[in-house]
Amino acid sequence: MDRAYLAIAATEVAASSDNELYGQLARKLPFEVEPTQRAAWEYQIEHLRELAQDLPDAHFFIEFLIPRMGRRADLIIVTGGIVFVVEYKIGARRLDRSSLDQVYGYGLDLKHFHETSHHLPIVPILVASEVGECPTPVIDWDVDGLARPVGLGPSQLANFIAQLVIAEDRPSIDVAHWFAGRYRPTPTIVEAAQALYGGHDVEEISRSEAGAENLTRTSDYVSQVIEGAKQDRRKIICFITGVPGSGKTLAGLNLATARQRAHSEEHAVFLSGNGPLVEVLREALALDAVARAKDAGERPSKVQEHRRASAFIQNIHHFRDEALASDQPPVEKVAIFDEAQRAWDVEQTSKFMQQKRGQRGFSMSEPEFLLSVMDRHPDWCAIICLVGGGQEINTGEAGIDEWLRAIERSFPHWDVHVSPTLQHGNAIANITQSEGLHLSTSIRSFRAEKLSDFVGHVIAGDVEKARQVQAELTHFPLLVTRDLAAARQWLRSMRRGTERAGLLASSNAARLKPHGIFVKAKIEPAKWFLAPLDDVRSSDALEDAATEFDVQGLELDWACLCWDANFRRGAGWETHQFRGSRWEQISDPSRQAYLANSYRVLMTRARQGLIVYVPRGDHEDRTRPGSFYDPVFEYLMAAGLSEL
Repeated sequence: MDRAYLAIAATEVAASSDNELYGQLARKLPFEVEPTQRAAWEYQIEHLRELAQDLPDAHFFIEFLIPRMGRRADLIIVTGGIVFVVEYKIGARRLDRSSLDQVYGYGLDLKHFHETSHHLPIVPILVASEVGECPTPVIDWDVDGLARPVGLGPSQLANFIAQLVIAEDRPSIDVAHWFAGRYRPTPTIVEAAQALYGGHDVEEISRSEAGAENLTRTSDYVSQVIEGAKQDRRKIICFITGVPGSGKTLAGLNLATARQRAHSEEHAVFLSGNGPLVEVLREALALDAVARAKDAGERPSKVQEHRRASAFIQNIHHFRDEALASDQPPVEKVAIFDEAQRAWDVEQTSKFMQQKRGQRGFSMSEPEFLLSVMDRHPDWCAIICLVGGGQEINTGEAGIDEWLRAIERSFPHWDVHVSPTLQHGNAIANITQSEGLHLSTSIRSFRAEKLSDFVGHVIAGDVEKARQVQAELTHFPLLVTRDLAAARQWLRSMRRGTERAGLLASSNAARLKPHGIFVKAKIEPAKWFLAPLDDVRSSDALEDAATEFDVQGLELDWACLCWDANFRRGAGWETHQFRGSRWEQISDPSRQAYLANSYRVLMTRARQGLIVYVPRGDHEDRTRPGSFYDPVFEYLMAAGLSEL
């Protein structure tokens, strides 16, 4: 992996010809240089010569990898104890907000994930090639030493840097040590999907070497098994397990993209029953592909890119329904099922098939039917099941045993590969155990490694253990407030650049409506997670709250969980649902567990910080008395949350 395509000191620039500099860049590009890329590099090389003359002590790094975002910054300048991140917009006549956010995102990536940049001042700069003299910007430093992004014309860049270096008077940087610093990125699943789909390797976007090795080992094992199945004309199923936060979905996406790149005839597909996740990933991949094509000077088609993404990532229920319409084998030879344990049991599947799809007498579970669909292939095929757990929020989920029972009952000719951690009592003839199918290293969010433990104790009602874990979350703000306006203001003050913030609420949080949180108004997940800040449908607008069904499997950087009286404190947790005009207590244990899990999901969506809004209640409204909410607020304070 080349951290930068070109690394050069200012003193060396004059000794290199334009062709030599261009040749070093072109050799590192993994594909043919497009005319627009050539023109951009030629412009940057010309500008580099000017910068080298005016900044003789500087070191320059062109096309510097930003792993979490799956992109490369145009130019990094290290000089005078400061790291400058420069993004060029060739042909641009104005400094637009999205481009400023882009370079801000590069700065954030360095600050958070590049170990030798953690404690250094970083200044993101946008340079629009057709902009003349801009008013000299005033640097606004964040508390962690990252400056707010500034925009300049190309003729201003060198002087701006030189003046700032003099004004700041920082200790010099050991450039070789800085450049060799380890990267420990933690992309969201959306960012990871975009990076992998765009051709990056999992090593480039994994938080740790151990995590990358673990994911690579799993991918290599499954790929070998698939190649063996092709050669021997066998049908195989692999179950990938992992510790919490180990990246099982990332492993599945890595497998799918790798098979698609190297074996397009297999039509490898990533299947999920999580509708919002599928919708968001498809839109994100299409938007990113369009943006990359535009950067390369092409004229992309959003419709075509969305079609490509839709073939790669599919809703498992649509895949199932298409198989109902034909008895032919699907075009896909490799199917990767995310959260495979959440497939429906016989009762739920039969009920749905008979009532919603007109399939009278249907008596198979979802795992058995999906196995039967892939079994239509006359020669070989492969199913990869990603196995998670602990966040069940829907009824009728079968668990992984149903897959194994279906194989034992109806598909004994399939070869089964499992990790030793997968315990079962099924008599399966062709079964192989491999450590390569277990992801043992957590790659969870860089600030939230302990968050799931903390939330687990909160949901379990163990205040003392919650406080102990909270004490270790020194870089993850956990706040509680009775003022929703203050919570919104806190979110706006915390989010930076391309980071995302949003409001969350339980799907049955019906009495948040007086506070402007109306959970029955459905969000558009793709818009909520991906639309820009100025779009009122965006999560960043802080208008619409997403529920557990909208956000499971997805993440925000900063979140406000709006807590309602459906999950309240008494002797322990009490579960309620709102029907008509009043609250009713939930007595069914499984439904109680689903509600508890919904709050578990909601409390673990934030990567960088969480604030909980607990209403004060209204003594004149019998559905919202303070006695419903005050004990929750007091409990969260006792568990370690700080009042805003």
